[in-house]
Amino acid sequence: MNRWSEHITFINVSDLERSHRFYTEWIGLVPVHDQGDCRIYRIGRDAYLGLCHRPSDVRAPGSFLITLITPHVEREVAQLEAAGVPIELPVQDHPKYAITQAFVLDPDGYRIEIQRFHDPNWNQSPREATDKPVRRSVKRPS
Repeated sequence: MNRWSEHITFINVSDLERSHRFYTEWIGLVPVHDQGDCRIYRIGRDAYLGLCHRPSDVRAPGSFLITLITPHVEREVAQLEAAGVPIELPVQDHPKYAITQAFVLDPDGYRIEIQRFHDPNWNQSPREATDKPVRRSVKRPS
């Protein structure tokens, strides 16, 4: 069994309503929990993004990267560009990592990488390998 069952990445935003519209309307995330000044959105089966209204704590430029994986990088980026979303880096192949990627910016300047893996073995680990607990050798204090 995997030690952790789910994942939430929280980011601070300056305008919760503006960021909510961006992540639901343009990125297509589904809101699943509203805590008032924080909202949580489903990214995948067990992965979530949390947006928290913390204007004084936004440190977006260069401080954080959200990567969304899709087989349709070109289509997704074209739709975002048509909607007026700032494109920081257009679609390009990155042979070193065997990916196609582009970077867009959210309303607070957070970089969002839209990415496709070319490696057919990406995320194809045997299920039983991910279900086994990680064993660590721990030296007990004397």
